[in-house]
Amino acid sequence: MLALALGFALAIDHRGEHMLAAAGHGVDARFAKAGFRLRSVHVQGASPLATADIVRATGLYKDQPMVGLDLAEVRRRVESVGWVKDVKVVRLLPDTLVVAVQERRQLAVWQHAGRTAVIDDQGQVIAEADPARFANLPLVVGEGADAAAPAILPMLAQRPQLMSRADAIVRVDDRRWDLRLKDGSLIQLPATGEEDALMRLEKLDERSHILQLGFDRIDLRNPELVAVRPRQLGPGAPAPVAGA
Repeated sequence: MLALALGFALAIDHRGEHMLAAAGHGVDARFAKAGFRLRSVHVQGASPLATADIVRATGLYKDQPMVGLDLAEVRRRVESVGWVKDVKVVRLLPDTLVVAVQERRQLAVWQHAGRTAVIDDQGQVIAEADPARFANLPLVVGEGADAAAPAILPMLAQRPQLMSRADAIVRVDDRRWDLRLKDGSLIQLPATGEEDALMRLEKLDERSHILQLGFDRIDLRNPELVAVRPRQLGPGAPAPVAGA
């Protein structure tokens, strides 16, 4: 008896799939006639720049039947947008879809190999973001600067006087940073212990106002001293400041 029932089920399985699909389309059509059609998509949590890309990625269109919407597929499409860190999709009958996103935080503009891109706070490129629209973000330069930026930039952000003077933060040999200031000055940071080096720079600036006065180069790579080359010394040897 069980074998007979199983054989009967297998025999009608293919036809059953078509029947279920047809029934689904029929339900969609009845709900659509009752006014359950997509009229609006509300994007929450996204900036104006990101919203257009998110709406485009949904692949939805006006008057689309609401009941048959594949919310999992809509979510997958939105997750593929570079702006988006996380997303929830909610259907609000009769005619609205809500796309609630957590947008990636734009951290910096990364320049490397003749190209620029916006990166987030994990060092990931936001492909849809136009770097020209993010002139307010710090500029990090060089190979590996994208991955290393999330560690160094918070340290610099805690020092607004220094950060406001920075023109670019340059990754050197993918192991350490140089800070290039807007007036042409250069600050060389060590490969490790950047926080300690910046604290030494702060102490030096408290005593001498070196950031305001200007310099050619400050070398912080040696933890035992700070080597300063003032502009007026020209191309001569740097002057060490012991115990700075």
